[in-house]
Amino acid sequence: MSEHQSQLAPAANKFHVGNGEDGLHYWLTPWSSPEFVALAAEFGPFDFDPCPYPLPEGFDGLTCDWGPVGAKVYCNPPFGSIMHEGKKKGPTAWVRKAIEESRKGKTVVLVYPVDKWVLMLLKEILGDHAEVRNLGDVRWLATEDGSIGKGTGRHIACFILRGN
Repeated sequence: MSEHQSQLAPAANKFHVGNGEDGLHYWLTPWSSPEFVALAAEFGPFDFDPCPYPLPEGFDGLTCDWGPVGAKVYCNPPFGSIMHEGKKKGPTAWVRKAIEESRKGKTVVLVYPVDKWVLMLLKEILGDHAEVRNLGDVRWLATEDGSIGKGTGRHIACFILRGN
């Protein structure tokens, strides 16, 4: 039996080792797809990206300020765990930071893969006023050559935290 992804070191996590065919592993937001065109039209232009590509030397999206009060932030965090300040950190760290920045008065649009049934339950519980949207199985773009990926096999949730 193999180890569960959450128990692996970040270097062995499937989100960091490539897709098995071409070794691509860092995926960019496909801004020309209809879901993201709509997000950019509704919330953009975005003022800040805490997970930019290429990553500037010394930049740390988990500890820096995500722009001034009123900023519009787009966050497409790593889908697996990373080593940060000597600790393994995953989506929980990014969600904590997004909530913290939203409480400072910034609108944060955070995307992350979840199972479709979770989105169905949230819509049922929260109704049409939910600030969680289903973007489908996004086909991210490879940084290496711009090629379109196969998707994660999971739907991408778009969580919208409006600044207070």
